[in-house]
Amino acid sequence: MPDRALLRHTVATLAYRAGKAIRNAPPSFAGYHTGEPPKTPAAILAHMGDLFDWALSLTTGKQAWHNSAPLAWDAECARFFAALSAFDAVLAGDAPLACSDAQLFQGPIADALTHTGQLTMLRRLSGAPIKGENYFAADIVAGRVGAEQPVPKKEF
Repeated sequence: MPDRALLRHTVATLAYRAGKAIRNAPPSFAGYHTGEPPKTPAAILAHMGDLFDWALSLTTGKQAWHNSAPLAWDAECARFFAALSAFDAVLAGDAPLACSDAQLFQGPIADALTHTGQLTMLRRLSGAPIKGENYFAADIVAGRVGAEQPVPKKEF
């Protein structure tokens, strides 16, 4: 699989897993915290949106970073998926990127995968756990990076 195709599949995997971590979260989840310095789920998700805004800037060679204040939960979820979709659209194109695929993976993508795990753990700690899943069997397809994801095939 060419590097860019693998990156797109990774971004789709992130959309699937992050979507599961944030979908149907109770209203109190956005502000849940275990103490300082851990961030709230809303702050983590805002950071994840910032990561993909940054990723877009990396692809053009005009690197820019912004620390966004968290929006209301539903708006922050929509912002995350919009940023992910915009990044995937660049990866789907054939224009050369101003950085390597490896750098995109090791920077913003890997960071967002880590934060997805944090959101999943915080769901459990907040009393609103999500079910485990055999992600190997999940219906993940490059390009499907929005909030709408298929139902899990094998949860436990």
